[in-house]
Amino acid sequence: MDLPINPPVEPMLAKAVPDIPAAEGMTYEPKWDGFRCIVFRDGDEVELASRGGNSLTRYFPEMVAQARAQLPRRCAVDGELIVIRRDGPIPRLDFELLGQRIHPAASRVKLLAEQTPASFVAFDLLALDDENLMAAPYAQRRGRLVAALRGVEPPVHLTPVTADLDTARRWFSVFEGAGLDGLIAKPADIPYEPNKRLMFKVKHARTADVVVAGFRWHKSGPVVGSLLLGLYDGDGRLHHVGVSSSFTAARRKELLDVIAPYRDAADENHPWIGEHGDETRIPGAVSRWTGKKDLSWEPLRPEWVIEVGYDAMEGDRFRHTAQFRRERPDRSPESCGYDQLERPVRVDVDEVLAGGA
Repeated sequence: MDLPINPPVEPMLAKAVPDIPAAEGMTYEPKWDGFRCIVFRDGDEVELASRGGNSLTRYFPEMVAQARAQLPRRCAVDGELIVIRRDGPIPRLDFELLGQRIHPAASRVKLLAEQTPASFVAFDLLALDDENLMAAPYAQRRGRLVAALRGVEPPVHLTPVTADLDTARRWFSVFEGAGLDGLIAKPADIPYEPNKRLMFKVKHARTADVVVAGFRWHKSGPVVGSLLLGLYDGDGRLHHVGVSSSFTAARRKELLDVIAPYRDAADENHPWIGEHGDETRIPGAVSRWTGKKDLSWEPLRPEWVIEVGYDAMEGDRFRHTAQFRRERPDRSPESCGYDQLERPVRVDVDEVLAGGA
């Protein structure tokens, strides 16, 4: 591969901000919930490069074929690999299905490429032919990207963009229903600087009252590593929905005293130990993401209620790590159910990709 820039190249990043920023020349686009991927193509040679110098090429053979078929013959295009779930009433993004695409067995990779094929959403152009565009302002790169990808067809897409703040606010509110992760704001004059946070990202912020039903030890020693969180469904089953783990070293030690009363006889009739039924989500499952990571956990009597912050749900669990907000001694564990959660109205992700919705 002999392009003006060659892998590995770290993608440019975005700084989290609480509100949608407004500035002259600012443009806005959906924040896709997938795998960040810079596609390098030099003739028939294609590399799908992810963050940290990792390669995704072997896991997405169908996207290698699409790059050869639809991208310019010599280019480096920044974008996102996504998987669209189509077995429900409305197509939507599914990060869990995307995660299942990372598999060590070649036969499984081939099968998954056929059963859950990925799509690629392009949103920046780093190089074209013999020209390195990374020093060019974003507005110029966007114009070149639109021209270079004119005529592409699914599963290759050009991300929709708007310069209208009201439209951006509507997108932020509506697009979550298609499984998207928020909004990206890009100043018009920024160059492409790898690993620098020159863009802005806005994500949804919500809270929920949850039951702490277990914990994991921290890798550094006998202090709390993470709290295991649960929510009750309509049938009274307590499901594991995620963890809260962003604590200081001092707070990890303090938490040992907080959870001490709930450790006594915690394994007696615990909802996640013994006969719990296949319909109950429990902690401890090994995945190809966790590898050899120690997922053992200690039970707590499900009596301690806390409030956590979260951005979105992925099915029946928190999409990302939840943030501890405060204790809720005024709430009973049984009152911590799924019914408290805000659920966005479902939106067709195909309409989002087409620039509508």
